[in-house]
Amino acid sequence: MKFVDEAPITVQAGNGGKGCLSFRREKFVAKGGPDGGDGGDGGSVYLLADESLNTLVDYRYQPNYQAQNGEAGRGRNCTGAKGEDLVLKVPVGTTAIDVDTGETLGDLLEPGEKLLVAQGGWHGLGNTRFKSSTNRAPRQTTPGSEGERRSIKLELKVLADVGMLGLPNAGKSTFIRAVSAAKPKVANYPFTTLVPNLGVVKVQKYRSFVIADIPGLIEGAAEGAGLGIRFLKHLTRCRVLLHLVDLAPFDGSDPAQNALAIERELEAFSPTLAERERWLVLNKTDLVPADELEERCQSVVNALGWQGPVFRVAAIRGEGTDVLAGQLMDYLEERKELEEQDGELFEAEQEAQRQMQREARERIEHLREAQRARRKAAKESDEDDEDWDDDDYDVDVEYRP
Repeated sequence: MKFVDEAPITVQAGNGGKGCLSFRREKFVAKGGPDGGDGGDGGSVYLLADESLNTLVDYRYQPNYQAQNGEAGRGRNCTGAKGEDLVLKVPVGTTAIDVDTGETLGDLLEPGEKLLVAQGGWHGLGNTRFKSSTNRAPRQTTPGSEGERRSIKLELKVLADVGMLGLPNAGKSTFIRAVSAAKPKVANYPFTTLVPNLGVVKVQKYRSFVIADIPGLIEGAAEGAGLGIRFLKHLTRCRVLLHLVDLAPFDGSDPAQNALAIERELEAFSPTLAERERWLVLNKTDLVPADELEERCQSVVNALGWQGPVFRVAAIRGEGTDVLAGQLMDYLEERKELEEQDGELFEAEQEAQRQMQREARERIEHLREAQRARRKAAKESDEDDEDWDDDDYDVDVEYRP
């Protein structure tokens, strides 16, 4: 199934049914009076988080949705039927954003969580409602109100505690295979990972966390090179990032410069994300000669000016991965406990995530606008080349015997 993490849709809630204008007409009942019933409310549109879904592909090809209208009222004080609500199932981790206002309508972070995105119209009133001591035969009714219409952008961000970033072939997929039951594709060429992968790391019984592997970045990703920076937004929910560095690149490049390139792309994408807790993981230590290992590791640390935790692993052999997973579990549990005890810390974390997501949207939209501008310029250039007349190709031909 194709992985789709963004989808624009339009939702239309149902209109309320109009009230009924009716008078009781029955044999042997004189002046029966008004008996027009109210209309029914229009159906609303909801989003429902479903853990069985992992992509928004269904909404890419079907963008328009409408809830049922409420029925009109009837005589004999019969109320019209309420329109049926429309419930759209989306993956857990989906964010709904109002396209017109830019407002975030809500995040669906738990299975079964429900979010109202378009309110149904209210019912109209029948003429019975207007009966009074001075108005015995009212002929007033009200129409039902229109249902809410919204253009919504659905954004899926995978729910993970730990996120990995690095160049293609840094060993991210191999690492996730070593610490979890996930089996992402692994091969000896770049960009084997084309979509985010999730793995559950079980440290002990009842102690586990989720780790995310995203497609690798390359230098210039912020300007659209390679797979670009579109998948970096999936790291905005992570509490800690693992920066994997390949100590033995197959192309002979400098690991320290490769690490700096990733740091620059991260800062260009989101300054707030670049300030998140990050741990440096030096991978493929088994491919480096023993007498060069210390120098190569230190060169990376010095180039980054690194002050945080540093780990040396050989993911393909599982060397050092258990220690790293255990320390990650301890850190996440400690962080969660602190946030539960300190409401201000929890709110600061939520605001940081919202800020990262805002920066991500702005950066991705800027990149898309630049790409559209380049395509438009290229198209106009092609049209100019075709706009020629005979004078453009006039030549003087001289024939000689």
